[in-house]
Amino acid sequence: MSFAPTPTDIPVAITTPSSSNASSGPRLHSERRITPSWTVGQVKSKLETMTGIPPGSQRLRLKAPGREHTWVEGEDRTIGDWGLVKGCEIEVHDTRPPSARTNFTDLSSVEKYVLPTETYENLPNSVLAWKKNQKLGRFDPNALLPVDAMAEQARKDVEEVQNRGIAVEERAIILPSSPPHIRRGTIRFVGPVPAIPISGVDLETLDASTPLPIWVGIELDEPTGKNDGSVNGKRYFTCPNKTGVFVKPEKVEVGDFPPFGLDELLDENMEEI
Repeated sequence: MSFAPTPTDIPVAITTPSSSNASSGPRLHSERRITPSWTVGQVKSKLETMTGIPPGSQRLRLKAPGREHTWVEGEDRTIGDWGLVKGCEIEVHDTRPPSARTNFTDLSSVEKYVLPTETYENLPNSVLAWKKNQKLGRFDPNALLPVDAMAEQARKDVEEVQNRGIAVEERAIILPSSPPHIRRGTIRFVGPVPAIPISGVDLETLDASTPLPIWVGIELDEPTGKNDGSVNGKRYFTCPNKTGVFVKPEKVEVGDFPPFGLDELLDENMEEI
């Protein structure tokens, strides 16, 4: 009885064709050691776990160095019959119509797991538990209620407006500002902006006389803003789109800040050459 040596396994790159465009090349899944004595059917069954394509829907294309690409046919033929050598690549094609293929990249159809609030609050190693232990935020016994904190902020805003000389039509820059990134413009609005939500406070339930935090609306000289003077559909002033911005009073410095002129722009450009 003669001894038949076991065929040596051959490392082969396993890929699938790109689904977007041919120029982007194939997608590499992994490298797999293939035994040349395996049948084509056996190879397909082992590739299912790597590609997600059922064996009956696979069509294999063998790419060998220095040879033309070959379609592997015949379920009962051994894969070694196709000249499998080191450096080969097996490209696995999915013969199913696109509608029948599972899309593993579309997360919109995946049911999301949401941790129940009660479960999260009872976890001993969560951020919430750490805040409780450190008595931070709403767990601070000395912390103000959201409505009281809002009223305190409103008081500070009034002081900032008065101390900084903030008023409509004044020229101002937004802090922090340093050349060449200086945002300057004209103040167009000073007052509460109920369209901007306040954490923990339902503004609709407040009395009309309740003081609200103050915002400063500025029309910028350049389109580096975020709006056109409106917030969430509520208009507070009018300006071209992307030139309006709302900032807190402590971020505003009033002064003689003329609009950028052509000479200034040329000077800045010359400095950057």
